[in-house]
Amino acid sequence: MFGRLAIIAAGALAWVTPAQAEDFFVSTQAEYADAARGVEAGDTIILANGEWHDFEMVITGAGQQDALITVTAETPGQVILTGQSNLRIGGQYVVVSGLVFRDGYSPTGEVISFRRDSDDLASNARVTQTVIDGFSKPDRNETDYWVAMFGSDNRFDHNHLVGKTNRGVTLAVRLNTEESRGNNHHIDHNYFGPRPVLGSNGGETLRIGTSHYSMFDSNTLVENNVFDRTSGEVEIISIKSGANIVRGNLFLRSQGALTLRHGDGNLIERNVFLGHGVDHTGGIRIINRNQTVRENYMEGLRGAGFASALTVMNGVPNSPVNRYVVVDNALIENNTVVDSFRITLGAGADEERSANPVNSSMTGNLFAGSHRDTFIEVDADMSGIVFTGNALVSGRVHSAIADELPVIETEMVRRENGLLYPASPELENVGAPRDLQVISLSDVGVEWYSKPGQDGMFGAGQEIAVHGSGEALISALSQAGNGDTFRLAPGDYHFDRTLPIDRPVTLLASDGEEVVLRFTRPSLFELREGGALRLDGVIIDGSLAPDNVGNAVIRTGSAPIRGNLQIELENVEVRNLTVNRDFDVIYLGPSTLAERLLIRGSQFSGISGTVVSAASEHDDQGRYNVDYMTIENSAFANVVGPVAEVYRGGRDESTFGPHVLITNSQFSNVGSGADASIVLHGVQDTLIAENQFAASAPISVVHTVGVPQSAIWNNEFAETPRPSLAELVFPGQPRVSLVDNSFDGVVE
Repeated sequence: MFGRLAIIAAGALAWVTPAQAEDFFVSTQAEYADAARGVEAGDTIILANGEWHDFEMVITGAGQQDALITVTAETPGQVILTGQSNLRIGGQYVVVSGLVFRDGYSPTGEVISFRRDSDDLASNARVTQTVIDGFSKPDRNETDYWVAMFGSDNRFDHNHLVGKTNRGVTLAVRLNTEESRGNNHHIDHNYFGPRPVLGSNGGETLRIGTSHYSMFDSNTLVENNVFDRTSGEVEIISIKSGANIVRGNLFLRSQGALTLRHGDGNLIERNVFLGHGVDHTGGIRIINRNQTVRENYMEGLRGAGFASALTVMNGVPNSPVNRYVVVDNALIENNTVVDSFRITLGAGADEERSANPVNSSMTGNLFAGSHRDTFIEVDADMSGIVFTGNALVSGRVHSAIADELPVIETEMVRRENGLLYPASPELENVGAPRDLQVISLSDVGVEWYSKPGQDGMFGAGQEIAVHGSGEALISALSQAGNGDTFRLAPGDYHFDRTLPIDRPVTLLASDGEEVVLRFTRPSLFELREGGALRLDGVIIDGSLAPDNVGNAVIRTGSAPIRGNLQIELENVEVRNLTVNRDFDVIYLGPSTLAERLLIRGSQFSGISGTVVSAASEHDDQGRYNVDYMTIENSAFANVVGPVAEVYRGGRDESTFGPHVLITNSQFSNVGSGADASIVLHGVQDTLIAENQFAASAPISVVHTVGVPQSAIWNNEFAETPRPSLAELVFPGQPRVSLVDNSFDGVVE
């Protein structure tokens, strides 16, 4: 039974409270249910420390402004909801605090929901000092929200959300009921921690509204939060409603942009974007009417296109609500963009998005580019934007607006707030304000739950010597810690089972010593949830493998993998993968994503399949299996399939990858069974340079959507056809840069 810790006495004090406020200490779900059924204004339910497994927690009631209904942990951070657990809040003036959700996932569509059911929405409710850590659905393509805000006047503050790996918004403000519009929600002082690349649409960290309800005002305030490495997709924050305020937030190393996707009359002010040179880090993207973007600061951003430091989109004439409403009456003033790659005006202009911005102004902004390429790009007619009082410190500007932005020479000085400002007193009122403060990591989230650091996954653990046999390595791997390195003594290692890899590990051969791995199963390594594998200096021989269809040295299992994988092969030799006609080196199956795949200084010979097979997502929904793939200083001989097959289909524009870099490598007799030596379909960023191809099939590049950057430079092709290039959507010639390649000795 739950115990009553305190009862406010009757008598002289009775008039102070609306009822006899009580504290209930509960240690089981049954006790909690009993307490929750009778909870009244002023009551507190205290959950005992420990693990609460498969706990679908519901709280509702009629609290009052001065007599809240409270549910809290006995000790903040020591009440852990695991397994299939969630929280639903209804009623009014309810506060929940101190909980941790981890080691599981919600059985429904939300982990925390500000409604008990469709008839009981929360109002004046608050969730604070609560953690959701890696509480993702097992299938990365199954959708849910971690937090769904319904009702009105609710607050979500000082919480810690990190590691969402499945599809769906981390925090969504819902406007699908009349009671949830004009909601006056407050989202503040939260730590939105790393969200890895999803590899498809649906990876937003925060969304307010949807296109269907975007004509309604939300009146949501988002302020003083930190978005740290929230890189799920191109939209970090997706505003799809009107009259919202986003201010005072810090965006750290986050790929994507704060996007005014739908809805009018939003205010974006005094936010700080620090990219630290990370690919695809962006700032603010402007669409729709009556948007105000002022006094924001952007530095070290490396995004372009939709993820530029500042993007003004082209619209669709008479656009439906789910497309792109023309930018009209936008005010863009006193923003600073420094050490950043790109500002894009008229972004997305094409046959459909042909409506240029109108009635808008850019006033008092400070711009400084970081690259020899064009810093301020203009993709459409910008006569609908008036430029006044802006300062361009450095960077090339598109000729269409060059007269509007003359270069002003001044030194940039870093001030006490850590931000850069022009030294010239004449520019005192240009750019972000001098009193702009950058919110600290210590000011957001909870004090009692650590924020993830920057440590690399490989080499972070112990180094362990392994001697003598496959059995010794199997035993060592069964006790591996995260980041452990296994230094293998010289010799032949035979394996009669597939080695499961469920954490980051490195297998390392001593310098100059021969370590040969042989296996009698269809696969040598199977990557599972949490797994990452680095091989350095070993030889892999597939001659003992069975004659099965679909063999692979490294493969993912049949179950989806929530987290992103990492694979590195350095100074590795792979040989004799010929016992069947489709023996791959690396196979990435459906519902998996390798965030990084590196092959360096390695040799591959006698391969009947593909070296890297990353083409399992054939539903054409924009998903793909590898984000960054790098092959360099390696040699491939007698490979029947392509060295790499990378596939991203469909027309979705919400992701940045895949990225493919292939340099300084040799290809001999590659692709005879596949009509291509390298197959890249829908890859967004490609560089194939300084390679030699001999007696091989052609490179195949097929572009789908977006603005792909593809280059094939300085390669030698002998007895190898010219690359096969195609566009599936773009109406012009293939957008592939072919420079200084030689074909049978003739440079073109």
